[in-house]
Amino acid sequence: MALLFTMTASAQMKREMRGAWIQCVNGQFQGMGTQKMQQTLTYQLDELQKDGVNVIIFQVRPECDALYESKIEPWSRFLTGRQGVAPSPYWDPLQWMINECHKRNMELHAWINPYRAKTKTTKQLAKNHIAVRKPMSCFSYDNQFILNPGIPENRNYICEVVKDIVSRYDVDGIHMDDYFYPYPAKGETIPDDELFHDYSNGIRNQNDWRRYNVNLFIEQFYKTVHETKPWVKVGISPFGIYRNKKSSPIGSNTNGLQNYDDLYADILLWVNNGWLDYCVPQIYWEIGNRAADYDTLIKWWSQYASARPLVIGEDVERTVKNADPQNPNTHQLAAKMELHRQLPAVKGSVLWYAKAAVDNIGNYGTLLRQRYWKYPALQPSMPFIDGKAPKKVKKLKPLWTEGGYVLFWTAPKGNNWNDEAVKYVVYRFAAGEKVNTEDPSKICCITAQTYYKLPYKNGQEKYTYVVTALDRLQNESKAVKKKIKL
Repeated sequence: MALLFTMTASAQMKREMRGAWIQCVNGQFQGMGTQKMQQTLTYQLDELQKDGVNVIIFQVRPECDALYESKIEPWSRFLTGRQGVAPSPYWDPLQWMINECHKRNMELHAWINPYRAKTKTTKQLAKNHIAVRKPMSCFSYDNQFILNPGIPENRNYICEVVKDIVSRYDVDGIHMDDYFYPYPAKGETIPDDELFHDYSNGIRNQNDWRRYNVNLFIEQFYKTVHETKPWVKVGISPFGIYRNKKSSPIGSNTNGLQNYDDLYADILLWVNNGWLDYCVPQIYWEIGNRAADYDTLIKWWSQYASARPLVIGEDVERTVKNADPQNPNTHQLAAKMELHRQLPAVKGSVLWYAKAAVDNIGNYGTLLRQRYWKYPALQPSMPFIDGKAPKKVKKLKPLWTEGGYVLFWTAPKGNNWNDEAVKYVVYRFAAGEKVNTEDPSKICCITAQTYYKLPYKNGQEKYTYVVTALDRLQNESKAVKKKIKL
């Protein structure tokens, strides 16, 4: 067991999505006010940066509303306390988060809930809300309003909203979670019989028709994002069970709610058709769970959903509340991380939820920063979007400045988004040490600047510094080396 707790640099992945969800729908920011919310988010981002997080997934559209300036949808009550009321003092949380994340060399993925138009606790909708303007576009279900996936205009409307976000904001990704058709509620039925009768498109089974509606939307959504900005990643985070074995021969050996049968979300079809760029199944259970064992599910997703980068949705609280079955004296983080390392298809994890890691429940954040995410990581490669590296940096040399000894370089030439350098990786190797840019422990920093301040001491020790260029998809250029005495 000790081996799991002394993770070496070689065991750490150089490319790994290390995400955290920051949600608003739980009301954590509601009515907090501009200054307090900015202070809270600043603290969370600072702590998550120390933990090694490199992607923030920030909820900006929980119920056909906006935590950003929108001419299409009203300001969210989860921001101001009342839907349609702008924040005061005025600010744009999405733009602010983009700026703050980019300052910390984190990506910002804007998280939207596509179909949910009203949550259970919302009592009043703004005049310009879609459910007020076009009440027939929604159906009521379990005290919620849901944009009806069977109405083609709703697909177009959601795509109009996402195109507006992607075109106006420098987001790195667009993210959807597990809410498609609503989660089943006892005594409730989805009121779409008439729509199915009129618009079945030749599909005889109503459940197949519902899946067909969502499939059409996912394909259209993906194309909308990439036609607007080809480099913006589309991520989807489905419920953790695709199908149980009793429902399908390829199902997992589990016994729980199913994406395919209960939410009408055929996630494997989307993965295999390339209608998303990364998949984050919410495997929130513990190892040994009788209905949905974490070990069973992570191996199932690794086997069946590897056509796109597979990233695991991790429940921080459940991980630290449950003992490792092989070592009852410790919680399950080490065992789960070992499973990640054993499965090549797994390209990282996203923490549910950010605040739990920030609060360091069960020492989770400390373990990330000291062991599992100790060294920086680049994002997983996505050659299906762009696999070509930018050119290497030019004129790499150290210079003395008023601020000290600084390593400077010049950006390589690039004409388009897919060959322009936007960040750089700086590595350091001791005298006689083999230059190996695959070793993440040698990364000094990942930076958008074209310089790096050197830790000069007395000019007696020799080091080799290496600089590479990264494009928007973090394809890495050839290395340029410089020997320097520090």
